[in-house]
Amino acid sequence: MAEFSLQLPDEVVEVRDWVHGFAEEVIRPVAHEYDEKEETPWPVIEEAAKIGLYSADSFGTWFLEPSGLMMVVVNEELFWGDAGIGLSLMGTGLGVAAIAGNGTPEQVMTWVPECFGTPGDLKLAAFCVTEPGAGSDVSNLRTKAVKDGDDWVLNGQKVFATNGGIADVHIVVASVDPELKSRGQASFVIPPGTPGLAAGKKEKKHGIRASHTGEVLLDDCRVPSECLLGGEEKLEERLGRAREGKKTGVQAAMSTFEATRPIVASQALGIARAAYEFALDYAKEREAFGKKIIENQSIAFNLADMKMEIDAARLLVWRAAWMAKHGGKFEAAEGSMSKLKAGEVAVWVTERAIQILGGYGYIRDFPVERWHRDSKIYTIFEGTSEIQRLVIARAISGIHIT
Repeated sequence: MAEFSLQLPDEVVEVRDWVHGFAEEVIRPVAHEYDEKEETPWPVIEEAAKIGLYSADSFGTWFLEPSGLMMVVVNEELFWGDAGIGLSLMGTGLGVAAIAGNGTPEQVMTWVPECFGTPGDLKLAAFCVTEPGAGSDVSNLRTKAVKDGDDWVLNGQKVFATNGGIADVHIVVASVDPELKSRGQASFVIPPGTPGLAAGKKEKKHGIRASHTGEVLLDDCRVPSECLLGGEEKLEERLGRAREGKKTGVQAAMSTFEATRPIVASQALGIARAAYEFALDYAKEREAFGKKIIENQSIAFNLADMKMEIDAARLLVWRAAWMAKHGGKFEAAEGSMSKLKAGEVAVWVTERAIQILGGYGYIRDFPVERWHRDSKIYTIFEGTSEIQRLVIARAISGIHIT
């Protein structure tokens, strides 16, 4: 294990400050507009691409940075700017993580650049796993992939997919052997323009409204065998072990979630920090009964608790990200801990911020109500808070709790 330090490396600090500047100067001025319009912020993505922030090279650099903290730090700053726009920029990363976590080196080299495109020719990626009858229970997927000659044919329906239907590259988790449940699943890349893949309805959401969430419909969607992530030899070996009752490793969907939970947690941190900072500034300026409201213990103590909870959540996020990079064993489900804590903290902090602002916190002229709406999804997607507690409980007890 590498030496642990709470001092961020210089290169991480440099990138953090660069991303923070982009969030402050480019994202925040249009955050309210895109939340109201519920539209993908293409001009912001274009600006990010022009400066290299939205690119395969940047994402690769952030993932490979030696401390393991670069990606979580970048996400915190972007989502401090705005969660909906941040997810429009980082949603592609979920698809990239699926390719990197399940694909061969050749597939990674081929498809990751296709997920981003270039300035003037932007691309998006979407990771499609959730279905109408399979949310937290990913073992119950009904989308099927059947081998037909040299191709695979996919049929099914995916819902709640970030960038779903508008992405250029879709990564779809499907069942290839339903009797094996989650151990009989595989991930497939669906190239741009593939017949049989269609966009379903776009969801109208409570929060993160600048990020597109939609259905993906698969109707005899045919892809060549090279689109099976990991390859057919690896799949057959894994299925054979599963049929013999042997261990097969982490299944397709969960391998992606395990890699991204600390990153998702850092996004919640960014929202919480934005709300805390706004409430702190407001409390230092707002007067009531002849004094600044921060001079009241009820306000000051709330702000103290908000700061403490954010910092505690960040330490869990950094620990999980560092462990993932340096081969730490997640014996107590530390990745799930980070996501659970950060999501719950974001909801609590943003609610406290509304309370501190009073009536101003409840109206859309002020951003805290948006941050509160945005925060709630972090107790739901990529594993609900209940699922995170289940994962942690199983890890610490060694018992298959249901």
